[in-house]
Amino acid sequence: MKRSTFLTAAVASLSLAALTPAIAVAAPASATETVVSCGNSGLQSALSTRLCAEITGNTVTFVGKVSLAGPPSPGSPAPTPKQLTTTFTATVDGAPLPNVTKFALFNNTNLDVPGLSANVACGSTIRATFGVTSYPWAARPVSHEVTVIC
Repeated sequence: MKRSTFLTAAVASLSLAALTPAIAVAAPASATETVVSCGNSGLQSALSTRLCAEITGNTVTFVGKVSLAGPPSPGSPAPTPKQLTTTFTATVDGAPLPNVTKFALFNNTNLDVPGLSANVACGSTIRATFGVTSYPWAARPVSHEVTVIC
């Protein structure tokens, strides 16, 4: 009985300690808040990919995220690094933005590829795609659409 009481008290005190920093680090009300949203993930070049949008005020930045599609089989060697070619495309209310192509090396750890960034009018809708190619696989782009609300 004493052991369970001690464990309950220990868990309760750790729970309270975990809450304290969240209250102490609250951002000031005047700071511009960044909102992040992500689209669905998809498989490209045998990797899991996803496109996210970071919106701060009327600035939208798209970031492509690349990770392993699943864990390697037990006992198998680690996958070799892959040279990736990434392509970002976007339209703002139907008008195209210039495409962005970047090269990246995937070393079997999560990789964020910064892509398109644009200042747009409040109420604009941006639709972007993120394609990844690595020999011999072709791109199967993932997409994400956001509306900027100021």
